[in-house]
Amino acid sequence: MDPETEGLPIIRVTPLQQMLASCTGAILTSLMVTPLDVVKIRLQAQNNPFPKGKCFVYSNGLMDHLCVCEEGANKVWYRKPGNFQGTLDAFLKIVRNEGIKSLWSGLPPTLVMAVPATVIYFTCYDQLTALLRSKLGENETYIPIIAGIVARSGAVTVISPLELIRTKMQSKKFSYKELYQFVSKKVSEDGWISLWRGWAPTVLRDVPFSAMYWYNYEILKKWFCEKSGLYEPTFMINFTSGALSGSFAAVVTLPFDVVKTQKQTQLWTYTSHKISMPLHMSTWVIMKNIVAKNGFSGLFTGLIPRVIKIAPACAIMISTYEFGKAFFQKQNARRQQY
Repeated sequence: MDPETEGLPIIRVTPLQQMLASCTGAILTSLMVTPLDVVKIRLQAQNNPFPKGKCFVYSNGLMDHLCVCEEGANKVWYRKPGNFQGTLDAFLKIVRNEGIKSLWSGLPPTLVMAVPATVIYFTCYDQLTALLRSKLGENETYIPIIAGIVARSGAVTVISPLELIRTKMQSKKFSYKELYQFVSKKVSEDGWISLWRGWAPTVLRDVPFSAMYWYNYEILKKWFCEKSGLYEPTFMINFTSGALSGSFAAVVTLPFDVVKTQKQTQLWTYTSHKISMPLHMSTWVIMKNIVAKNGFSGLFTGLIPRVIKIAPACAIMISTYEFGKAFFQKQNARRQQY
């Protein structure tokens, strides 16, 4: 938290208010970033139509979700014909021919997990940061790293089994009873740990991202405030710091993102075709295979699209979250006066 003006008591924001601020930020981020991914998927599907059972990654700006192609010819949103000539043309044609709502196709089911995961992550980060600063002192620079690592690990651990269940539900319309039977069978055959399959590559990508993101965000925010002669960061300082720190973390962790996407896709292919999992599924072996096949640059496939997606998502999320907290801080200060 940013310290208040000297001599005045620090006005705290409650955990519930942090949850409300992060929930608002999460919904706003997904509404603003999802259209970019919907257009990207529509262009991909136009160039290489997705066959039934094929999976693709759908991002709502908060989380990546594995989506499985369904039957239904042109009825499914990503199979609708468009004859797009490029990104801008796709935006305009989708809005004109299908209505503006089509830019958010497929979003609602993904928010069921993405919003709670984001709320857990941001609230835990702030609570841990406040705790560590009270114990270790305000100016310890490594506090954002520790808080970022712990908060992200917790959020990934909570959401991993739910993501596995969501993917299974999407591939075949399960009743809740069938879903319970599927989970029970999986646990009895492979143990509870099987519900966290895919956890390791997610953590390898998300935890270093989180550590770098928060460390750089706090440093940049402080630096911009000093350069501007401000005591408290403005909305634009938070926005710019979020975009820059998110971009840097996105570039550094891209190899793990490439591996995670490939591992998720392979995992789905083997599971859906009931093929036993090969031994070469480990993260490091997949990484070595990519380097052997495509060279070191293969680990940085999709660099520009990832930065274009993550920079605005980080900027919108953090600036909205900080704005929400500042709003609640003012409300709390007013209440204390009366």
